[in-house]
Amino acid sequence: MMTDAKEHYPTRFGFFLLGNFTLISMASAVEPLRMANRVCRQPHFSWKTMSETGGPVLASDGLSVNVDCSVDAADIYESLDAIIVCGGDRVEEYATEPALKFLKSVNQAGIALGSTCTGSYALAMAGLLDGYRCSVHWENLAALTDRFREVQVTRSVYTIDRDRYTCSGGTAPVDMMLHFIRRQLGPEVSVGVAEQFIYERIRSSSEEQRVPLRHTIGGQSEKLIATVELMEANINEPIDQADLATYVGLSRRQLQRLFHRHLHCTPSRYYLQIRLARARELLRQTGMGLVEISSLTGFVSTSHFSKTYKELYGYPPSAERRHRESP
Repeated sequence: MMTDAKEHYPTRFGFFLLGNFTLISMASAVEPLRMANRVCRQPHFSWKTMSETGGPVLASDGLSVNVDCSVDAADIYESLDAIIVCGGDRVEEYATEPALKFLKSVNQAGIALGSTCTGSYALAMAGLLDGYRCSVHWENLAALTDRFREVQVTRSVYTIDRDRYTCSGGTAPVDMMLHFIRRQLGPEVSVGVAEQFIYERIRSSSEEQRVPLRHTIGGQSEKLIATVELMEANINEPIDQADLATYVGLSRRQLQRLFHRHLHCTPSRYYLQIRLARARELLRQTGMGLVEISSLTGFVSTSHFSKTYKELYGYPPSAERRHRESP
């Protein structure tokens, strides 16, 4: 069960850099802390970096990053509430035995653990995510799920489960850190940090990563991928199912069988989900009215739009906007 009690939230972070880590994810975790200190004009958050040997670590983009200490430093656990594992490409290779041993010792010391990008994979390798919910970059969802059956892998952009703080790749760590900042310093500070970064929308932990269809089904069906790309390119004026089939060189029945085999739904249902997902983005990210949004997403009336939206998400589009506008 996810817990977000204020007393569990860390303010003093250690960032454990694995070889080939993703720099953008690591920076996305550190920079909100720096900016929060600046916005509230006091050093509320602190952080330090560490590596297995104490030497510089090469990121996946080729940049070398110096660290503050090695994992063998005598005072490694002092002044830390959480240690965040920063992973990247070939995480299994860089999650060495000494690295996993260190993570286990962190857990034994009662310090919370977290991750960015593929760092969750290293935590799972150390047995430190068993019985926990976690997030990981979408490229590693299947591998983590298949190999570690005791870990509850989610598609969420980030997951906070008791003393585990895990997030996916890219800029997702910004959202997780803004969540910490908001809970501890208030919405004014978190919004101020987001504005400094020109970060227009703060995502919640309930939001899922968008996993590219090509990754989900691999090279099994180029025609299915082509059909979905047509759908995504024609949202305000949906293409008739028969025309979709013709465009990709299939019969209507063949197209239906293709969707059932790979996506477990009809083409029309999948198309509707794409349109409603776009409507949800517009509701969350813009001030457009319902009439305009329903038109842009191919609905003939606002009432039909509201009805189908509620059927899919469990609440009407007006509630989506109220949630966005709430403090």
